Amino acid sequence: MLGIGELLANTLSDDQKTREDAQRQLEQAETNNYPMYAAMLCQELANEQSQQFIRSAAGIALKNTLTSSEASRRNEMVQRWLLVDEATRQQIKQTVLSTLASPDTRAATTAAQVVSAIGAIELPADNNQWPDLMKHLLENVTSTDNSHLKIATLTAIGYICESIDPIILAPQSGAILTAVVSGAKKEEPNQEVRKAAVDALYNSLEFIRDNFEREGERNYIMQIVCEATQSSDVNVQVAAFECLVRIMQIYYDKMRFYMEKALFGLTVLGMKNEDERVALQAVEFWSTVCDEEIELANEALEASEVGETPDRLSHNFAKAALPEILPVLLWLLTKQEEDADEDDWNVSMAAGTCLSLLAQCVEDAIVAPVIPFVESHIRNADWRYREAAIMAFGSILEGPDHRLLANLVNQALPVLIDMMKDNSAQVKDTTAWTLGRVSDLLIECIKPDDHLQSLVSALVLGLRDSPRIVSNCCWALMSLSDQFGNRETPSPTYALSPYFEGIISALMETTERSTNESNSRTSAYECISTLVQGAALDCFPTIQKLTVTILDRLDVTIQTTNQIVGSDERLAHSELQSNLCSVLTSIIRKLKKEVIPFADRIMTTLLSLFTSATKHSTTLEDGFLAVGAITTAAEADFVRYLDAFAPFLYAALTNHEEYALCSIAVGLIGDICRALQEASLPYCDTFMNMLLQMLQSPILNRNTKPAVLSCFGDIALAIGGKFEVYLEVVMMVLAQASTMRTAKDANYDMIDYVMALREGILEAYVGIVQGLKSGEKAELLLRYIEQIFNFLGMTWNDPDRSEIIVRSMIGLIGDLAEAFQAGQIKQWFAVDFVAAALKEGRTNRNLPNGTREVTRWAKEVYITCYVCG
Repeated sequence: MLGIGELLANTLSDDQKTREDAQRQLEQAETNNYPMYAAMLCQELANEQSQQFIRSAAGIALKNTLTSSEASRRNEMVQRWLLVDEATRQQIKQTVLSTLASPDTRAATTAAQVVSAIGAIELPADNNQWPDLMKHLLENVTSTDNSHLKIATLTAIGYICESIDPIILAPQSGAILTAVVSGAKKEEPNQEVRKAAVDALYNSLEFIRDNFEREGERNYIMQIVCEATQSSDVNVQVAAFECLVRIMQIYYDKMRFYMEKALFGLTVLGMKNEDERVALQAVEFWSTVCDEEIELANEALEASEVGETPDRLSHNFAKAALPEILPVLLWLLTKQEEDADEDDWNVSMAAGTCLSLLAQCVEDAIVAPVIPFVESHIRNADWRYREAAIMAFGSILEGPDHRLLANLVNQALPVLIDMMKDNSAQVKDTTAWTLGRVSDLLIECIKPDDHLQSLVSALVLGLRDSPRIVSNCCWALMSLSDQFGNRETPSPTYALSPYFEGIISALMETTERSTNESNSRTSAYECISTLVQGAALDCFPTIQKLTVTILDRLDVTIQTTNQIVGSDERLAHSELQSNLCSVLTSIIRKLKKEVIPFADRIMTTLLSLFTSATKHSTTLEDGFLAVGAITTAAEADFVRYLDAFAPFLYAALTNHEEYALCSIAVGLIGDICRALQEASLPYCDTFMNMLLQMLQSPILNRNTKPAVLSCFGDIALAIGGKFEVYLEVVMMVLAQASTMRTAKDANYDMIDYVMALREGILEAYVGIVQGLKSGEKAELLLRYIEQIFNFLGMTWNDPDRSEIIVRSMIGLIGDLAEAFQAGQIKQWFAVDFVAAALKEGRTNRNLPNGTREVTRWAKEVYITCYVCG
């Protein structure tokens, strides 16, 4: 076997066989003797005689044996490292720490990553295997003149702060802060050291909360950061402004003193900086201020609605700074680049975003100072000023009172529509975006008799323009459809009816472009879907013709599947099929029963699509959604297609690695059972077995499991009393799922998951109770009544319960009351939480949206419980 250095070099070889053979040998070495493999990688990283790229590759390979983005794989790696003998682990740690001093910058930086990866395993209290790590790192920064060592050490501290839970690092915040501040202060002569220190400070901000609470320490930290914004090195300036942005996000409440003394002036100067990187971060600072104050305004509004005082108050920094920052933002809008790539974030884009947030923050106050800028430059000979004027106008449409904006928009609409013919692509692009904003936010200003024909004509004309303009024209048309259309109950006709067929034709022509540059083709298909969803009844003939065209196109893509070569071409092909399936789904949902004449053709095409698709194709997800729509439309008649479709459904249900597809497949079971009712019975054994396997799967994403539980209720509702054969195992599964609790320190993701799980359990119980009641077998539930009410009590006592959960609880209590009219379970309705839940549902005006519906529902259930019980 070759040496570790030679193998690492071979993994970068141009020869595929050489690369694959080297990779195989390295994987074999890792599997056969991990401690030796890790030690060899570490020695190669530390070898000053080795080539730079080999040292870097060794360090990265070592780091990759210690951490992974997949939780299960990461846990395996942690346990494997902790099982390595103490002597080997100590040797590796000492070696990587010493490598931080290497003059080879890449090797030292890679060593910093390894230190962080080991620290992430050993620093947590459960392990506590490296208690003196921060002491070593602090000494490296404060007790040496070696700049290489300082930079690498500060980089390691930054990585550690970024990758380890702030709660774990909080006890060591003093040592970390000392090291970071030592490198960041203005007296540090080496600006690279200073940059690394400011970066580390950025990553440490989460867990130095105690330090920030102490005024003296807070003042010193802010002084260090503010001084860094004035460094002679632009990289340090950028890092310092990034730090200020993060400080504003985390410590807004503490910023009043510093805004008055320094931050107003520093950030306005920063926005004017010649280096765009500095200006971008200074603009981002004010965007962050606006974000925080918009959130605080929302919190204050919510508090006032329930008669409470908000926990936090806004300092109104944005309103106070408006006269200072608004002129700078408007000036920055004119700094566009002629050939700017839409994916490249530049100062003009940042200024537009900040202006939009500023409008939402200060509301009416922004209108008067912006309008003169718009009026002065909208007809300017320089396209940059024309585009800036339109961007400014479009950016202030959300926030100010509509009554203040209405007259301005009425005056501007003819001008904006005319500017869709401008000779500058940038001007037309921003105009289309602004027209979309008007359509989305101020639809009342668009008078169908006065504006609609010219507006639609301008947007349709824009569909023939460059891809960027196409995307914004599509968004504007979608906004018009959303505002004028009705997705739920189509009216006989609507404002877009006279133009509907022409718009669809133009969009279909746009989708025939050979490329999807700027997402233009996808945008056109999304626009078609949106128009179909909002269409009126007099547009149905056009939609029916569209159905045939979409199916024809889908058939062509299926026929050409085997001709695809290359991953990029395959990705584009898959995306096209997904777009077509999405349009088809919208058509089916809109036409409902009127799609039945096309059902055979639709299912034939979809089945062919599933046959040609690979196991991991995203096309399957969109195709399955179309099947779900046709299931709802065809109802019991869908049984004609089920035998042919079932193999694809079963394959999706067992493909646990593709959790999105699995989730859609679970939803399809519910759709099928609702459509077929008892006719679904022959398939239920297979459905139930596969659902139970999903709950036991160690690789299935947990977020799919609530839907699985809910699906049990769908099956019970469909087959009624026949659900008896599954009752015992399902009730056992629901009891097990009910034991899931959230810890006091649980994160939001875990809380959301537990709430979703409980919603799924409640939906399962509701379906089971209703199904068995309809099949006259409700008495089978008597042995589970205590289980159900214990779960209801636990759920009620959880302060995180949502309105959906309260409504489902009330509904389940009512179903139980109706199911047992003889009073067999009367004693359970005397439990305190039942009365409390019904009372809250009937009287609590503090429930979120939908309060009236919950109140009405609770009153009905209350009557049912105490009449039947």
